[in-house]
Order: sequence, then structure tokens, then C-alpha cells
Amino acid sequence: MAKFQLHTPETAPEGAREFLTGLKKKMGFVPSLSAVLAENPAVLDSYALITEQLRKSGLTPLEQQVVTITASVENECHFCVAAHTTIADMGGLDRAVIDAVRDDRPIDDRKLEALRIFTKKTVIDRGFVSDADVDAFIAAGYDRASVLAVILGVSLKVISNYTNHVAETPVNEAFKANSWSPKKAD
Repeated sequence: MAKFQLHTPETAPEGAREFLTGLKKKMGFVPSLSAVLAENPAVLDSYALITEQLRKSGLTPLEQQVVTITASVENECHFCVAAHTTIADMGGLDRAVIDAVRDDRPIDDRKLEALRIFTKKTVIDRGFVSDADVDAFIAAGYDRASVLAVILGVSLKVISNYTNHVAETPVNEAFKANSWSPKKAD
């Protein structure tokens, strides 16, 4: 197990202290992922910036969670699935949609299902999606800007999912009600 410190505002490197202080004030705690990312303030800042840009990408809050949770399920990230499920709950987003994504099963809404499938293919195929995949995604009601928004969301999850794998990031108490584990292969 790689040992990574879970930084606090007091232990973090100078460039991350203010950010962690703000998180603690806003949320009442520092999420473990941010506590790990604080080891490198540039990575913490980049993660926060990409998160903000995803919010501006044109995807709705529910669509953003479909992308981030789908990528996290495909990357088998226990921390991010739990955290994003909690974020979705706090935002009052459709839990049936979130549960379908967590369980890697079809979403009843055709457009959201196209988003889930396109995101999943983007992760699995490492971006080498086919023209037919892009066409099917666009035919479901998205556009080329949405293709790039999915790539942005997947990129965000590469940072967090891979960090959580390397650091074995513990799930915060605030996220434990939405704990998740990858399905075991039969």
C-alpha cells in the first residue's frame, strides 16, 4: 500500500492550505480525495478547475453525475462512486438514474442512457470511440460540444480515480451511506 498523508489545512503544503480551509468551512470536513491531492497543490488546483469547467460544459447537473459516476464505475473507484452519489443526493437528482449508473444497468431515459453508454465506451476504449458511437450519441439529442464535455468529465475522473487507486483513499464518513464496491467477475 502506498502511504499518502491525508492533509489538513494545517499540514498541507502552502499552496493547498487555503483551498482545504475553504473546503472545511464549506463542507464541515475535508474530503479524503482533496486531502490526498493537497500533497501536490498544482494537481489539487487542476482538479478543482476541471470540476468547475465541467459545471460550465453544457451538461446538466444530472448529466454531469451520469458521466462522473459512469467513469468511476468503469474505473472501479469506490471513493468517487460514493462521493458523487452523495453529491447527487444533496442536489436532489433522480436517484433511480444514479442507481442504474452505479449498478451498470440501463437508464430508462433514452437520452441519459446514450450518455451513459457513450461515457462507458470512451473510458473502455480510451477515447478511440467509433464514428458510429459518436453518431448514436448525437442522434440521442447531444452535439459535438457534448462529446467534448464527456471527455472533460472522463479526464476529471482519471485524476481522481487513479489517485484513489494509488493512495487507497478512505471514504469519508459523510459518503459512507453511499458506499460502493465493484462487481466481482463471475
